[in-house]
Amino acid sequence: MVGQDMRLSPKAARQLIHGVLTGAGLAPRNAGYFTDAILDTELSGLSGHGFFWLQFYCEHVKSGKVDGRARPQVKKTSPTAFMVDARGGFAHPAIEAGFTRLVPAAKKHGVAGMGIHNSYNAGTLGYHTGFLARQGLVAFGFTNSTPNIAPVGGRRKVIGTNPMSFAVPGRNGKIAFLIDQSSSAVTWTAVKRAAEEGREIPLGWALDAEGKPTTDPNKGLEGSMAPAGGHKGFGQGLIVEAMCACLAGGNRGLQMGSFTLNDGKPIGCGQFFLALDPGHFSGPVFDRQVTALAKSITAQEGARLPNSRRTANRKRLAKEGLSIDAALYERLKRFC
Repeated sequence: MVGQDMRLSPKAARQLIHGVLTGAGLAPRNAGYFTDAILDTELSGLSGHGFFWLQFYCEHVKSGKVDGRARPQVKKTSPTAFMVDARGGFAHPAIEAGFTRLVPAAKKHGVAGMGIHNSYNAGTLGYHTGFLARQGLVAFGFTNSTPNIAPVGGRRKVIGTNPMSFAVPGRNGKIAFLIDQSSSAVTWTAVKRAAEEGREIPLGWALDAEGKPTTDPNKGLEGSMAPAGGHKGFGQGLIVEAMCACLAGGNRGLQMGSFTLNDGKPIGCGQFFLALDPGHFSGPVFDRQVTALAKSITAQEGARLPNSRRTANRKRLAKEGLSIDAALYERLKRFC
């Protein structure tokens, strides 16, 4: 069975994800939005961020590293500002609880912000900003993580791959386009999976402990992920760290426990979301300009909008089914 793939229908995949999460100890009230996010990640073709991470989520619930039954607490600090304490639980229930307050506040006042602390891995960040865009809101999202990037000219890892996402609403509850990118040249998961599979990585993905480019994924994991665009990538990661550790009150990367190991140390990372209602700003001009902007890109042969590949994957994989390694499937089933 090792190395072989199985196919699951979206319905079967959702049942598996929900059953695995609740079987590992997640309260059912915390599992719905979380399950939808993982399933959407797989349907989007981001196979390294869905089923693959589910095993770590479950192991961390079982070990007590994360509290699967935590009830997030949402505090309103002003009509447009909210702070969410995830209380050592998963990010997804905290984000879901916060969005119930963020969305109406943004629609009423034009803009609203939300910080989350005492949190955990937020998974695919674009799922959350996409959720806001489907509500008709322009959305920014940030989440920090364990150290994987050293500053340019340095060797010690200080910040994580720290992704940020930006989503623009389209008409009729659709997403016009969505940007979701890490601060590193590639995700940490890509290097991790290459190490597990014994594959070399391309130059430019990671640096060794001496700060030199390497094709050895194990040396890259010991060293540092390469920042996207050199100092620009590190700069983006620093913005995310400030938004999540400083503004949201989460841990800095250097204060976090491992995202993969059962080291007994909570992660306690942070997330931050900013939502804006176009109707309070440019009004009807917004839709016209977004439509024209999108056409200026898609009218060019070979050009595509950010998120279009994920959208196409959702349509295709909804029919074809989702691929999962048989050995991973068996590991996950043990949690049910």
